[in-house]
Amino acid sequence: MGSRSLRGWIAAALPVGLTTAALLAASARPAGAQGMGMGELMHMMDWGRGSLVLIDQLEYAPKADDRALSLDAIGWVGGAYNRVWFRAEGEQPLAGNGGEGEASVYYGRLITPYWDALAGVRVDGQWGGDGRARASLAVGLVGLAPMRFEFSPTLFLSQDGDLSARLEAEYQILVTQRLVAEPEIEVNAALQEVPEFGVGSGINDVELGLRLRYEIRREFAPYVGYTRTRLLGGSADFARAEGESVRDDAFVAGLRVWF
Repeated sequence: MGSRSLRGWIAAALPVGLTTAALLAASARPAGAQGMGMGELMHMMDWGRGSLVLIDQLEYAPKADDRALSLDAIGWVGGAYNRVWFRAEGEQPLAGNGGEGEASVYYGRLITPYWDALAGVRVDGQWGGDGRARASLAVGLVGLAPMRFEFSPTLFLSQDGDLSARLEAEYQILVTQRLVAEPEIEVNAALQEVPEFGVGSGINDVELGLRLRYEIRREFAPYVGYTRTRLLGGSADFARAEGESVRDDAFVAGLRVWF
């Protein structure tokens, strides 16, 4: 493992420790409402201390080549104006022993009734084979735009001075009182190339998704969906050089849980 990877794994101790502390500190459960997305759940809370853990996506792609199992979870603990945010996401192909993921911890400050400003640390890595990791400082926003679109733009500065950005957006469509459709988009871009992570300069990838969930209870909802990921620019060139596809289409089935 190279020195950059070693520094990344050492830096991983900070967010892991803070995430553990945040989970142990969580004691109050929020009241909920059907059809709520992350942004709406966040802003329907009482203006005291509280917490939220949302496993937004725990899903399996049965027809994909690598039959991947993936996770996307987010949460916070704190009051109306100051919070500790945490997030974890990753993907593990069941057909192999390699995978990738990231963990983040942020300090969040309420700046308007529907927006939090975030600043913190992210660690992302790949395992299996050579394995590698890196740490980044992160600043961003999370909240509700007009028409209740949920937006989360974030900037990252890695331990090696590489600058990148991510934009996530989603929308909740209440089909019935229990049936909810959720289209979403994620775009990643970078200023510098980072070949060891398959990152090119410019827009790296665009992921589109549509999931349809049925809320058996407000906090428990199985879903089915479809996702399409397209690598672009230098990231696509790196993938082709490794003999990998630049487009991934998958039907998924999963579970959404919050408490």
